[in-house]
Amino acid sequence: MQQFYLLLGSLMSPDNNVRKQSEETYDTIPGQNKITFLLQAIRDASAAEEVKQMAAVLLRRLLSSSFEEIYPGLTVEMQTAIKTELLTSIQQESSPNIRKKVCDIAAELSRNLIDDDGNNQWPEVLKFLFDSVNSDNHPRVRYAACNAIGQMATDFAPTFQKKFHDKVISALLQTMEDQSNPRVQAHAAAALINFTEDCPKSLLIPYLDSLVQHLHVIMVAKLQELIQKGTKLVLEQVVTSIASVADTAEEKFVPYYDLFMPSLKHIVENAVQKELRLLRGKTIECISLIGLAVGKDKFMPDASAVMQLLLKTQTDFNDLEDDDPQISYMISAWARMCKILGKEFQQYLPVVMGPLMKTASIKPEVALLDTQDMENISEDDGWEFVNLGDQQSFGIKTAGLEEKATACQMLVCYAKELKEGFVEYTEQVVKLMVPLLKFYFHDDILLTSAESMPLLLECARVRGPEYLTQMWHFMCDALIKAIGTEPDSDVLSEIMHSFAKCIELMGDGCLNNEHFEELGGILKGKLEEHFKNQELRQAKRQDEDYDEQVEETLQDEDENDVYILTKVSDILHSVFSSYKEKVLPWFEQLLQLIVQLICPNRPWADRQWGLCIFDDVVEHCSPSSFKYAEYFLRPMLQSLCDSSPEVRQAAAYGIGVMAQFGGENYRPFCTEAIPLLVRVIQAADSRSKENVNATENCISAVGKVMRFRPECVNVNEILPHWLSWLPLNEDKEEAVHTFDFLCDLIESNNPIVLGPDNSNLPKIFLIIADGVANESVKCEDACSKRLANVIRQVQVSAGLWTQCVSTLNETQQKAIQDLLNTA
Repeated sequence: MQQFYLLLGSLMSPDNNVRKQSEETYDTIPGQNKITFLLQAIRDASAAEEVKQMAAVLLRRLLSSSFEEIYPGLTVEMQTAIKTELLTSIQQESSPNIRKKVCDIAAELSRNLIDDDGNNQWPEVLKFLFDSVNSDNHPRVRYAACNAIGQMATDFAPTFQKKFHDKVISALLQTMEDQSNPRVQAHAAAALINFTEDCPKSLLIPYLDSLVQHLHVIMVAKLQELIQKGTKLVLEQVVTSIASVADTAEEKFVPYYDLFMPSLKHIVENAVQKELRLLRGKTIECISLIGLAVGKDKFMPDASAVMQLLLKTQTDFNDLEDDDPQISYMISAWARMCKILGKEFQQYLPVVMGPLMKTASIKPEVALLDTQDMENISEDDGWEFVNLGDQQSFGIKTAGLEEKATACQMLVCYAKELKEGFVEYTEQVVKLMVPLLKFYFHDDILLTSAESMPLLLECARVRGPEYLTQMWHFMCDALIKAIGTEPDSDVLSEIMHSFAKCIELMGDGCLNNEHFEELGGILKGKLEEHFKNQELRQAKRQDEDYDEQVEETLQDEDENDVYILTKVSDILHSVFSSYKEKVLPWFEQLLQLIVQLICPNRPWADRQWGLCIFDDVVEHCSPSSFKYAEYFLRPMLQSLCDSSPEVRQAAAYGIGVMAQFGGENYRPFCTEAIPLLVRVIQAADSRSKENVNATENCISAVGKVMRFRPECVNVNEILPHWLSWLPLNEDKEEAVHTFDFLCDLIESNNPIVLGPDNSNLPKIFLIIADGVANESVKCEDACSKRLANVIRQVQVSAGLWTQCVSTLNETQQKAIQDLLNTA
């Protein structure tokens, strides 16, 4: 041990050579021995404090970086001894510094001892934590325990919340009342924020009363303290705790609104000194989050006063320093106010947009540095580096990047909420956003710039086609280039999705020949890469070092690849829906690759998306689509009985669009499909959670064949069955088709649907009521008016009306009433 103490001392030597030599010696000690020596050093009352501190730092680092290599190899006795030693040290150590460091080690170990499902393999530590939070004599132990609970609440949400909500909430509320230790109060409030942020609403509601009363008492006390002594630390955290509780509780927070709003407004009005900027910023955040939680009706009486407070801060903005913490809180608060006020927010744009554009336009400092320069700049100065080979690094100063990202997200929020009300600003925002498609320093900024494109086009529509086309031309090349070059699959999928939405918005004629040529090459490349990656993954599964961990990585890669495939499908969908059959000659360069996707030996996701693409060809390019029937018709019919529900769903949708749009050539295949569709619908588990969407698409397809191709099926035989399968509750789009057809049948007095002497009407009422209650019929759907008319016709006959309504439960009766009131 004496030698080990000397080694620890040498590790702290100011002499570089001595330190380097000591590090090399330390690295040769086996992991198990290191743990034994370090623990002994921490527990040794005679060891010098700096030696004990060094041992604590090294032990934490060891558990953090090498846990998997060392800990599982220890004997059970050794593992138990480590846990016991740590908990005993925390209780018996007299030095506050060492005790804090041991708490950090225990937190690191406990974090590693919770598995992926949130099961804790060190139950004693949680009991110890909950006891320490309230009853330990040392404030530092209490606030370290609060810290650990807060960290676990974040790392293991929502499992941690589900298992320990009763213990955590009561322990933290009790600790927040410790008026003699403000730092402990602040840490308890911070832990409560972590806990409530990720807490399921249903778990939090039973505690809401108690939470709110405690927070209110503490807030009032701390406001008094601020006025009398100028202390603000706890108040800052409490304000954020209130915001977090309101954010989770949403409309359930309405009864407590009046308890908090006057005090919060008072803080914003009066906390104007420089040292209170953070408190003011957090209070602004809290007010806007409460407003969003309780909704427009409750918030409206205060909205005007709050807006005036925000405006006053905003006009003083020019005097604020660039690093003023209020700026980012203000920007987010404006966006929430926009969500609350909707179109009424437009009047405030002239005041809001200046500072917002300024923040969104921040240009980060970047530098190309050789190894020599790098020694003079540390990452602590706010620089991040990417190595470019041995001699050079690319550096970016990260200051301001988060604010820039937030500001860009707010611009997206305004475009989304205000639509044509934002048109005045579309030009300057587009000029800002398009170059950001190449902003590789920050993924969120890249994602936001992609998301903004279709929203800005929607805002600009009101200015007419010429203005819109100009704006689209400015975006289009950049979007296509970004799809071709973006390496990160998450960002790439967002750019592809955004591009697809833009094409849908702009419609026929939005892409020229060069665009088509470039896009065709890129999509071909993506599909070829998809197949190549699958082959590489299959090869890795044959490797000798293949194990569960490798398989997990391969499955992640597979999911990423499939996600990109879905976006290829999105783009093709938007091109087909805009250009119809004109685009088929261009599509032929991709045809063999799409055919490859639907081969029976491909994974189910390939077959699902391959069929979806052919569904689009049939839906948007018929009757010309039939020339490709040899490639997809047999696979589509066979896929109706596939073991994968996703594949069945894509195939069933395809049969529906064949009937609706396909034309004469598809007639025999509609006839052939009916028994296959009926078999799926009547299977014993057809309505189970995993099968229901496929089944509903089959029901819809049967309806479409009867409606658009009645000559292909014995309608009189199938119709009673079809009626018994309604309504569709999961697939809302297909539900609308079935209700449209149902209206056709009722309006034409179809005897099978109405039944002898209208005996089926109660059943029809039930179908309509369930459809409305499940939101499968919405008031904006054309069929809702037709369904309401059916009900009104029955109302005329009192006896029939009573008979129909009496079979409905309370929810269903209310749904019928809602339909009559809105349609």
